Amino acid sequence: MLKLLEYLKEALFGAGEQARSPQDVEQLRTAFRARYHSFKLLLAANQKALETMSDMERALVGARPFGMTYVKAACTAVSVNAMKIIRHLTELAPGRYEELNARFKAIQEAIGAVLASRKPAAGDRLVVPLEEVDKSTVAETGSKMANLGEVLKEMNLPVPGGFVVTALGYQRFIEHNDLQVEIDRRLQSFTGDKVDDLHGLSAEIQQLITRASVPEDLARAIQLTHARLERALGAGVRVSLRSSASGEDDAGVSFAGQYRSELNIGADHILEAYKEIVASKYSLHAMSYRFNRGIADDQVWMCVGCMAMVDAVAGGVMYSRNPIDDRDSSIVINAAWGLPKSVVDGSVTPDQFVVSRSDPMRLVEKTVRVKELKIVCDPEEGVVREALLEEESSSPSLTDEEALRLAGMAVRLEGHYGCPQDVEWVMARDHSFYVLQCRPLQQVACGLEPASVQDVDRPPIVGGGVTASPGAASGPVFFVRHNADVLQFPEGAVLVSAQPLPRWATVMNRAVAVVTEQGSVTGHLASVAREFGIPALFGVPRALERLTAGLVVTVDADRRRVHEGRLGQLLTATRRKNLMEGSPVHDILQRIARCIVPLNLLDPDAPEFRPGRCQTLHDITRFCHEKAVHEMFTFGKEHRFTERSSKQLVADVPMQLWVINLDDGFEREVEGRYVPLDNIRSIPMRAIWEGMVAIPWQGPPPVDAGGLMSVMFQATVNPALDPAMQSSFSNKNYFLISRNFCNLQSRFGFHFAAIEALVGERPGENYLSFQFKGGAADFSRRLARVVFVSEILGEFGFSVALSSDALCARVEDP
Repeated sequence: MLKLLEYLKEALFGAGEQARSPQDVEQLRTAFRARYHSFKLLLAANQKALETMSDMERALVGARPFGMTYVKAACTAVSVNAMKIIRHLTELAPGRYEELNARFKAIQEAIGAVLASRKPAAGDRLVVPLEEVDKSTVAETGSKMANLGEVLKEMNLPVPGGFVVTALGYQRFIEHNDLQVEIDRRLQSFTGDKVDDLHGLSAEIQQLITRASVPEDLARAIQLTHARLERALGAGVRVSLRSSASGEDDAGVSFAGQYRSELNIGADHILEAYKEIVASKYSLHAMSYRFNRGIADDQVWMCVGCMAMVDAVAGGVMYSRNPIDDRDSSIVINAAWGLPKSVVDGSVTPDQFVVSRSDPMRLVEKTVRVKELKIVCDPEEGVVREALLEEESSSPSLTDEEALRLAGMAVRLEGHYGCPQDVEWVMARDHSFYVLQCRPLQQVACGLEPASVQDVDRPPIVGGGVTASPGAASGPVFFVRHNADVLQFPEGAVLVSAQPLPRWATVMNRAVAVVTEQGSVTGHLASVAREFGIPALFGVPRALERLTAGLVVTVDADRRRVHEGRLGQLLTATRRKNLMEGSPVHDILQRIARCIVPLNLLDPDAPEFRPGRCQTLHDITRFCHEKAVHEMFTFGKEHRFTERSSKQLVADVPMQLWVINLDDGFEREVEGRYVPLDNIRSIPMRAIWEGMVAIPWQGPPPVDAGGLMSVMFQATVNPALDPAMQSSFSNKNYFLISRNFCNLQSRFGFHFAAIEALVGERPGENYLSFQFKGGAADFSRRLARVVFVSEILGEFGFSVALSSDALCARVEDP
């Protein structure tokens, strides 16, 4: 009988260390230390994985721009840490969870398929004559040249003769020089977010391209096609080379002025000019634009259009509708003497003609401005700026009849494409018009009526000009006169400059408003400002003279005024656009996030809580964390090692609690089965305990008759609520602790809760998580309960995930 009692004691309470040799005890201590080391590494990897997942979620819902470098780095970070978590769980429980590796591999393959979605160049021709180009060739020739081919081929409108170096030609050039590997290496290694860092990267990549050689087959195709153009138009014909990159001139993404154009180029310099256009894909402002618009580098095929130069009398840009008021159907034409370059780059303030769509059309507004220069072709210099004599500078660059002819072309183009159009045009010596570019017009919804916002009684510092982009914004004045000023541009400043040069687009993600002394609504920077939703006021007299660097001002572009100070009544209606939403890079991150972020395994007691049901990397981390806690909890019991077995907490509360000391959670080691509260050293456990006893609690509250019946019914039909069932609902309430760590698994009646906290000396690693599930009421009551708890946690900065009646919440040290 005595031996039977000893056997039962050993089975129930463990053999105890007194039955082991000192060597056996030390081996168990060593084994536990190794296990605890793996557990800590698993927690650290889990923390890093969850931090990256949270950052991915913030990126998807926020307006912060990001590129493919971020997407790939985030994928790598989560994957590496998920792999570490699996490895450390395997160290805790060798051979128990082998299926995790197969699920991890499958999820990785799904992520890789999204990242490796780049398609080869379309088409089988290196060069295509313009007369063979239309909208069906857009993948081969780029949007800009496809639109021009359509205008020529389908609408029979005048377009200068020419050809396109295709996406396949670009691919041939890049592959011939092994450039993509070098470019990708530089882009992937670039981690800076400052403009001056990007400036160095931009210059480095552009030099790689301009120093490369054009392959013989591509060079021969370009030269032969140019020779055919000469036979058609005359020997010595000079040409312009313009970008026609994939995505350029698409609706909502104009790339206005972001790539280079080379004008008045002779046959001997076409290949060098071609390389300059290709290199401009990596200009500072083009890279910044793609980054801010969420366009991946490897999604851009740099096609190049080559067209005969027109001996221009005048040129400019016209919009088939008002770009800043979608209710206004008037045609807006901006014109200047010479080539249209002076209009699009903002170096002159052009004449403006507004034409009504009435039948017949009529000119309703004509504003003739002083145009101090014009840009013309020069046989030696390509193009030059020429000063205008006083009489010519103040003369209208178009007659009324010419403006009406242009307006008629604008209406035809809009009718063909089915949406408002942004058209660049030029008028030849014989007063015939040619279309140089045609793309969808980015229109802005009508602004506030003047009476809808309380007027400002203080006089403006400066006023006048034209509204290039509507809205109001406030910030300190920052003058941009040179390229170097762009590198110093601060976040949240008002850009003030003489001219609205396209390269200022580099800082559109940091500027809150733009004010310039020259320019018009049809310039490239105006288009970019409207895309970014940044208020812009162009053509403001004496802006540089009357504004002061660093002075906080409010730019009211709608009323064409700049006031001193921050005027809140003007700012309430202005909202910055989220340019990332719907972009290609945003779409890629969204697709990848579906493989990483969603949490499907919330209930550890559900049948589907097993490795084979892990659908995302978050599921894998959640499963591994839960099982790791279980493995640490069971070590003392499985090895009958009382030193690391659970100790019952001695405390005056209406529930029983046990504590497992993982490392240094006790002030003194405990020999027996009980541990007093004053022997607890764990910082997070003591903090949790302080919250648990802050309000006196005498046990569960009384239940009304309706609630009691619901509880009784659920207790009879829900097997997880049966204390005899082997589930975490029937486990003890226990703490796993060390000095800086605590994990509490607890059952309160029919409710299961888990709290985990890390409170260390490195704030960036600290976190607090909370899980809650259960209840024996009907589903509607359980759901209401978790929604209520989630709202409370949300008020304190927790990110919360709900699935049915289960809740998972987490907050990290900011």
